[in-house]
Amino acid sequence: MSGKILMLILDGVGDRSVKKLGGKTPLEAAKTPNLDRFAEEGQNGLMDTIAPGIRPGSDTGHLALLGYDPYEVYRGRGPFEAAGIGMELDPEDVAFRCNFATLEQGKIIDRRAGRIKERTEELARAIQTIDLDVDFEFEKAVEHRAVLVLKGEGLGGMVSDIDPHDVGTEFHQAEPLEDSAENKKTAKILNDFMKKSIDVLSDHSVNRDRKEKGELPANIILPRGGGKVPNLDNIEYKHGLISGAISGIPLVQGVCSLAGMNVLEVKEATGGLDTDPKAVIDATVEALKKYDFMLVNIKGCDLSGHDGLSEEKIDFIEKIDSSLDRLNEIEETYVAITGDHSTPVTIKDHSGDPLPLTIWGEDVRTDDVDKFNERACSKGAINRIKGGDLLNILKDLADRTEKFGA
Repeated sequence: MSGKILMLILDGVGDRSVKKLGGKTPLEAAKTPNLDRFAEEGQNGLMDTIAPGIRPGSDTGHLALLGYDPYEVYRGRGPFEAAGIGMELDPEDVAFRCNFATLEQGKIIDRRAGRIKERTEELARAIQTIDLDVDFEFEKAVEHRAVLVLKGEGLGGMVSDIDPHDVGTEFHQAEPLEDSAENKKTAKILNDFMKKSIDVLSDHSVNRDRKEKGELPANIILPRGGGKVPNLDNIEYKHGLISGAISGIPLVQGVCSLAGMNVLEVKEATGGLDTDPKAVIDATVEALKKYDFMLVNIKGCDLSGHDGLSEEKIDFIEKIDSSLDRLNEIEETYVAITGDHSTPVTIKDHSGDPLPLTIWGEDVRTDDVDKFNERACSKGAINRIKGGDLLNILKDLADRTEKFGA
């Protein structure tokens, strides 16, 4: 009988040595009895999600983990974000991931407007009143995030970001990344949209209230990651797996949705540090009764990495670890525990550092590793693999592959 597969992705879990932790990584400094037990009972190694030294995005990282070649199928982050919040996309549409941000004296002083959470629906409704040369849709996502979709024919998906990806600097002007009338048209419309977002938001009542409370106003929209919908082979056709996914991140939900996976709603998977890992694991155990393959993303470690908070990252790692007892209930299932990318607190961004990887299952050949962390897993029997190989390895263990050759 074929086994089932669980890919447990601890988003941003990988890290580098931290001086204040005595040279340990947050994962090494954390108390992780459950993760260590899986490592001791499983087989371990390191994984480069895309390739050595390549810094994965959350989108390209998950594409690779699902067995797609990001270099072939990736057309920008925006379409995944749009699909993740349920927006319908036509092939000619161009989608952008956006931030509500703070503009002061011509410079971006906070790309997330103080990580605004409340009343973004009101701001989104105001943006929807903007008049552009094309039809468009604008929807809020999680916290400070939103999605813009430009609709219609004659639009190009290859334009640069308005988001400067830094603070203390001016926003950028969108430019065509490839010389075509379609890309020039999109860049012009995007620049017009950004300027009009400032006009609409600057004196909005939500921002007046925020200023009175000493909070940063969300007075500009910063689009980035534009692109058209990628053409992904359905995962059931590609891998022969009836597949489900759990994530609190619209981006990851969108990747999984466009791959043909059934994205399950777990309200406790918020995409933030208030995510309840226990509720996510409970839902995962139940879902494995129905699905051949589950991809489960738990986000919090990545947020702490981006904020440079090693102790907060340790706390969330321990929170995840304490939730994993129930995985003991699953039978005939092969479990991979890893991340989608490293987010070291020392650089506050994604990095190309390889990730710890544990594969656990009833008949997996074990090795001498007994800790789940970057240094310990480097001594494991799996050695070092690419993320694009992981699902094939798991399918082979679960007896879900065909023999190649006679």
